[in-house]
Amino acid sequence: MSSQRGNASRTRPQKHQNRSAFKNNLHDISNRTKLINSIQVSDVCMRCKEIIEWKIKYKKYKPLTQPKTCVKCGQKAVKKAYHVMCSECGKNLRCCTKCCQDKEIVQVEQPKDEQPRLDAELKALLQSLPERKRRTFLRYMNKKDKGEEPKIDAGEEDRKDLFDKLKSLKIEEDDDDLDFLDEEEEESGEDTDGS
Repeated sequence: MSSQRGNASRTRPQKHQNRSAFKNNLHDISNRTKLINSIQVSDVCMRCKEIIEWKIKYKKYKPLTQPKTCVKCGQKAVKKAYHVMCSECGKNLRCCTKCCQDKEIVQVEQPKDEQPRLDAELKALLQSLPERKRRTFLRYMNKKDKGEEPKIDAGEEDRKDLFDKLKSLKIEEDDDDLDFLDEEEEESGEDTDGS
């Protein structure tokens, strides 16, 4: 820029031009960088989304190490960096979780390659369950679908609910196995005491 008064336009290009674009994973191929690059910004307005994406692109993004306190509900429920409101409060108030303004919220689409991976993971979890737990889960799915065929490819909220149910069944199964082992140890311990 010239120092002349009122001269706001420059005729020459910038002196030092980059030969190649900046790559945030050029010299750093750690898991943290991969995780940051895979973040999909959601529950924010378009301007806030662009700000956070810029931080990710130019390696300025710093993820949270602990959850922050939500400005609306006061609970430690904010798990995304640069957000000040939890996603539940943002959905209830229909406002941006970063700037807290009532603007149009940008929704993130699930990547197409993510969907089959989640379906395969759900099927693998289902196959790892014993028959009794598997049938319990299928009855639960049928109840949710109101009598239709059990669907594996459901919405995101339904999928989370199904994963939670599967994990609870898996935990119950592990607890049952541990109880069974404890009973065997007690029985074997009684035999050694009586001898």
